[in-house]
Amino acid sequence: MLQMFDLTGKTALVTGGGTGLGRVMALALAEAGADVAVAARRREKLEETAAAIRALGRRAAVVEFDLTNPADVTRAVAETESTLGPLDILVNNSGVSGEGWAAELPLDRWEEVMATNLSGAFLMCQAAGRGMIERKRGAVVNVASVAGMIGVRMLAAYSASKGGLIQLTKTLALEWARHGVRVNALAPGYFLTDINRGHFSTEAGERMVRNHIPMGRLGQPPELAGAVVFLASEASSFMTGAVLTVDGGQSAQ
Repeated sequence: MLQMFDLTGKTALVTGGGTGLGRVMALALAEAGADVAVAARRREKLEETAAAIRALGRRAAVVEFDLTNPADVTRAVAETESTLGPLDILVNNSGVSGEGWAAELPLDRWEEVMATNLSGAFLMCQAAGRGMIERKRGAVVNVASVAGMIGVRMLAAYSASKGGLIQLTKTLALEWARHGVRVNALAPGYFLTDINRGHFSTEAGERMVRNHIPMGRLGQPPELAGAVVFLASEASSFMTGAVLTVDGGQSAQ
């Protein structure tokens, strides 16, 4: 059974793979046997992740690009495939939060969140999906959020973008199933990262965890590794259009 999780011989591309949960997912795919390209704007962090992938005995590629630029997106897929081979796995992880009360949120901030979280993911799916459709195989993992399933104060743009990403996932799953390409969404809840560590150390942050997460704690980044490998591998071969939540029970309330 464990062979179903084996990604040996597969090529993966992870956007936002240089830091945080993206780095965790990129390394998880490499540990499962995949060669992995990591793509984002900051090359330094990407190089660090790529070095860690190579230390696991896998090939790695670094792609510095702007997710909101269609030409850059096309180039990112082309560079990945020219370096590592035809793309088997796409993990759309890049995203921005755009916090603020909805009544006061500037339109340009709303548009920035949509351009990155939703339109950028759509462009990546298009660019990678064409080759997957032609080869009659592939797995796309769109990293949504529990915020795309429930309302979250001060995250109107983020929640709307992630809800849209879930619906995009379902639509692509319907369109691409006959081509052997699976499209699923991964919906994390609150995970402890360097970015939010300060907030969750405050009284307000600790209160939010107690009130909103039934398991009473934040997720630890390694707890997302198994979920992304599952959705990328043959272990989930009869799943498409699904949303896999990893949120400590938050969305069950």
